[in-house]
Amino acid sequence: MSVNTAAYKQLIEELAPRNITLVAVSKTKPVEDIRALYALGQRDFGENYVQELAEKQALLPPDIRWHFIGHLQSNKVKYIAHFVHLIHGVDSHKLLLEIDKQASKHNRLIHCLLQIHIAQEETKFGFSDIELMEVMDAIHKYKLLGQLKNLEVEGLMGMASFTADPDQVRKEFMYLKLLFDKCNTLEIPIKLHTLSMGMSNDYQTAIEEGSNMLRIGSLIFGARE
Repeated sequence: MSVNTAAYKQLIEELAPRNITLVAVSKTKPVEDIRALYALGQRDFGENYVQELAEKQALLPPDIRWHFIGHLQSNKVKYIAHFVHLIHGVDSHKLLLEIDKQASKHNRLIHCLLQIHIAQEETKFGFSDIELMEVMDAIHKYKLLGQLKNLEVEGLMGMASFTADPDQVRKEFMYLKLLFDKCNTLEIPIKLHTLSMGMSNDYQTAIEEGSNMLRIGSLIFGARE
């Protein structure tokens, strides 16, 4: 077992008074490690791969809140729609509609975050600032037409650049918080309350810039092989 229980307990002590959700990123980690953290009270776990998530969900307690944090292809939504708690990386209209379609088959409301491209790397996914405003407007129009009844957009998610420059990371988190606040000033009845940003190497900066949901993996589980 590779769970760093001391680091986990310290994190919980730090985050609990601030009402910040800790998503333990368990991708590639064995079920035993998840059970060990579950025994300490952790309930939110994040996975990047659909097949791995589905396999783990079948083996673990039903009260775990599973977060899908990877890039989700539309044709894979059906495999997690019956249990997923929160989908972090919604980055297209097509994916929004597919999540709603699959959620309706299970009579569920699936909560989602819109992924915003804030990093310098072109390889990262997400909406631009202009596309974000367009998709917020589109979601409002879909709702007015009686669509997206089984999908709830509750916030934004973004990943900072992979860089040793802390000022660059801070700037990107500040920008995401700015967009988050801007969305909540739009004259539409969609209010965002979750801002998911910050991982093992930059979570302190993310908290300082307004994050209320962190995705922490290596700090808890150790480096991935």
